[in-house]
Amino acid sequence: MSLPSDTRAPRFPVSVKGVILVDGRIPLLLNEREEWELPGGKLEPKESPPVCLEREIVEELGVQVHVERILDCWLYDILGTVEVVIVTYLCSTRESPDSLRISHEHKQLRLFFPSEIPTLNMPEGYKQSILACGFNSD
Repeated sequence: MSLPSDTRAPRFPVSVKGVILVDGRIPLLLNEREEWELPGGKLEPKESPPVCLEREIVEELGVQVHVERILDCWLYDILGTVEVVIVTYLCSTRESPDSLRISHEHKQLRLFFPSEIPTLNMPEGYKQSILACGFNSD
């Protein structure tokens, strides 16, 4: 029996990220590459993207979210070393900014107004995902 052609296809890690508006601002995390990024992370085996995102946001920010809808999907080439499929979702939360907590995985947590996003050191795909939300600037 021959293997399905999918077994010969290129493999890419999948990272699921969330855009959340908390008190009019978007929480972002500073990574080891000194880039701001959306909270989220890699899919676990047999895990759906929304479940992954809810789990990862609890781990990274300490808050519960509801995954609303998909925003975008793009391929991120990280420093020419690995390509990662990024899937972004719009999320909602009833949590306040004081509820947010940073995990050991990141260097810093900050909340930004939508109008600040274009000036940040951040992959363009994340910026496009945030823009797709249609948030009003401060």
